[in-house]
Amino acid sequence: MRRARGVAILPRMTSSRERTELALARIADPTGEGARSCLTVYADAARAAADAADARARSGRPLGPLDGAVVTIKDLFDVAGEVTRAGSAVLAKRGSPAVADAPTIARLREAGAVIVAKTNMTEFAFSGVGANPHFGTPGNPADRKRIPGGSSSGGAVACADGIGEITIGTDTGGSTRIPAALCGIVGYKPTAKRITREGAYPLSFALDSIGPMARSVADCYRADAGLAAERPEPLQAADLGSIRIGLVQGLVLENMDRIVAPAFERALGKLGNAKRVDVTLDLSMMVGVNERGGIAPPEAYAIHRTLLSEAGDGVDPFVRARIMRAAPMSAADYIQNMRDREAGISRMQAAFNDLDVLALPTTPIVAPTMDEVATPDGFAARNALLLRNTSIANFFDLCAISLPLKLGNSLPCGLMLFARHGNDRKLFQVAAAVEKALAA
Repeated sequence: MRRARGVAILPRMTSSRERTELALARIADPTGEGARSCLTVYADAARAAADAADARARSGRPLGPLDGAVVTIKDLFDVAGEVTRAGSAVLAKRGSPAVADAPTIARLREAGAVIVAKTNMTEFAFSGVGANPHFGTPGNPADRKRIPGGSSSGGAVACADGIGEITIGTDTGGSTRIPAALCGIVGYKPTAKRITREGAYPLSFALDSIGPMARSVADCYRADAGLAAERPEPLQAADLGSIRIGLVQGLVLENMDRIVAPAFERALGKLGNAKRVDVTLDLSMMVGVNERGGIAPPEAYAIHRTLLSEAGDGVDPFVRARIMRAAPMSAADYIQNMRDREAGISRMQAAFNDLDVLALPTTPIVAPTMDEVATPDGFAARNALLLRNTSIANFFDLCAISLPLKLGNSLPCGLMLFARHGNDRKLFQVAAAVEKALAA
């Protein structure tokens, strides 16, 4: 199997069974990252589902655009009869088996998707780095000594390595878009309310969303529709000449490294005759909330405080430290943060009155090496940079997508587009047009 800048180029295959066998072979390959990227493998069930999809295709009665697609799912989704680990060795030992599939997983099965594996992740989904000390950290496809990005780490690595076409993750502050950017694929964060979060182990009740990663915008589009129980119309790329793009200035452009900065500039130069205007976002509300302790940390503490008090020594120390910082936070500060977020969401809508999308770098840096995030200080500094730009979309309840930049840069990075809450279809149309322009 050939690769281009870290992303697998798959041989042409027509049947779901062939593509499923390729995915299973890649998982089992001892020279690859399959054992670290995929924690549970559903070989027999996947083969049966693929054969059923191929039979429907031969009879001319496919279930829809996801029928026969080879998919992996993040380790925090309930699968009937299994303990939902959420990347945690403690939960793996203490948890009870799920009584039913999460609705999103049930929807994938109903749409004919072939689920081959559950993928590795940051414990409890609480970092943008993607490291996991319990099950191993899957190496970045572009450089195995570098992190994959998180928290949906294993899914991004699996997809980039050719293990399936689509992977399903969650995104609370960038957890689909960060690993997508660092691994050279597409990552999508929907308007949160479009896709039910029932049966997905939570990190933040307010900020969690469920979204796909894939090697193309079209594959993310069809996966997103399946997760939302929609039957999508064919994806039509927008006319870039009619698109108004806000180029976000200020904080989001600070501290870009020597790879991201020129790649981002080259990407902007590929946007053709799209109308481009410089925009500075008012992020003061978000900054104030984070200074008071944020939203995800106290919600994570509420979820995990009993487990941490009883078995905290078995939790990733970097994750545990991030959660425990919220222990002294007052209820008054949390309530104020939630009220400020609601006000911020309303204000952010005005940014789209004269624009279709906002554009900014997904992350200001490429994937750090694993050694660079091995110490508490190194981890904290790089985790903050990785999350800085992506978390804007979660805080202000936007939909967002990261597109891979493959413009001569030596390591993968991403161009991110934001759209107004609820404008997911429009964002996919613009993203399809930008994807085409970037490839030209």
